[in-house]
Amino acid sequence: MTDYRAVAAAVMARRPLAESLFEELVRLSRDPTAGVTRASYSDEENRIHDSFGRAAATLGLAVERDAAANTYMTRAGRDRKAKQIVIGSHLDSVKQGGNFDGAAGVVAGLMACAALQDLGVAPRCDISVMGVRAEESAWFGVSYIGSRAALGVLPDGALDARRVDSGRTLAEHIRAAGGAPEAIAAHQRRLGPDNTRCFLELHIEQGPLLDRDGIPVGIVMGIPGDFRFPDARVVGAYDHVGLLRSYRHDAVVAASEFACALDALWAEWDAAERPMAFTIGQFTTDPAQHAMTKVPGELRFTLDMRTYEPELLAELEAKTLAIVRSIEQRRGVRFELGHTARAAVGRMDPGIRDKFESIARDLAIPTRRLGSPASHDAAAFAAAGVPTAMMFVRNTNGSHNPDEAMTIDDFLQATAILTGWLADAVA
Repeated sequence: MTDYRAVAAAVMARRPLAESLFEELVRLSRDPTAGVTRASYSDEENRIHDSFGRAAATLGLAVERDAAANTYMTRAGRDRKAKQIVIGSHLDSVKQGGNFDGAAGVVAGLMACAALQDLGVAPRCDISVMGVRAEESAWFGVSYIGSRAALGVLPDGALDARRVDSGRTLAEHIRAAGGAPEAIAAHQRRLGPDNTRCFLELHIEQGPLLDRDGIPVGIVMGIPGDFRFPDARVVGAYDHVGLLRSYRHDAVVAASEFACALDALWAEWDAAERPMAFTIGQFTTDPAQHAMTKVPGELRFTLDMRTYEPELLAELEAKTLAIVRSIEQRRGVRFELGHTARAAVGRMDPGIRDKFESIARDLAIPTRRLGSPASHDAAAFAAAGVPTAMMFVRNTNGSHNPDEAMTIDDFLQATAILTGWLADAVA
């Protein structure tokens, strides 16, 4: 039987490794304005993958890349034909984000491998730490690029998406990073249920619950699916400010009514204890056209809608489209929603989840169960049929901002739970 306290002690002894890796992340991707910026397939993201690869090599791990330029850092098992265990998360960030979002999961995987090595554990199967590319959809408007490419399920057309800052296509960026977009287009895959025993992801919490409750570690119950309109617009008519209300086709008023209708729907679902969320991240008129004395004829926006059950997601989409049709008829405008991006609901493996909780109890680490309000690479693996589990680490100031505040002590406790599970799984 695994001595979880010895495992936890080995993880704690590797604290300097964690601290040095987090410091290296900041050094290589510090944004001159605030926080860190590691755009998907950017020079900064490339440098982080290279740096983590070098660190992994010093730990005796074999380092490889796939067609999407994801990085795999692998401790070889006694049976190389056995299904591998994959631990990982993403190494990109939003613009001027924080240092821990995503990257903490890769550091945790390397810490776990180091601790098991220190304990003299020779794993039965391969343990592969995956540095995932391009999870943040803010850059290309496509979810889970690296993980879905590795699983052979990146949607057709995704390679033609253009990065918001460079204007270059995803295919161009992948090729520049040393990847092979033609292999991705052919849906060639490196990972799947046939060769992957499970995917484990550690991530900072992106909400307030763990901090509010004074609990260091959360056990994730599920990840929401979503549908997104990354390039939508409302088209009305530009007119003089003196035009009577009944003759106007005001795009801003129509779009504002749309936003308020979605907020009312959210309030209705909250009251019925039906979890959902929507976010309109961009909402703008054309600066070449707008003026104080001009009725706006166009407004562009983005929309993200999410919930935890496939049937609820379908219901949300139907209600959203019904709201659109109603506003079009009453306001005399046209909604052009553009292409729809989708991500499946991510169901977590109950066996792995329960084992995480059992190990935490043995180590006297407080945990609580919670759903993820945000999307994560784990959802892509779950949707592909790979058993998946996820833990959150307390994070005081939220995520996607420079003030992410995960403590190393909390991180080490979560990593100890992860490493304890691995020690059992690879014995």
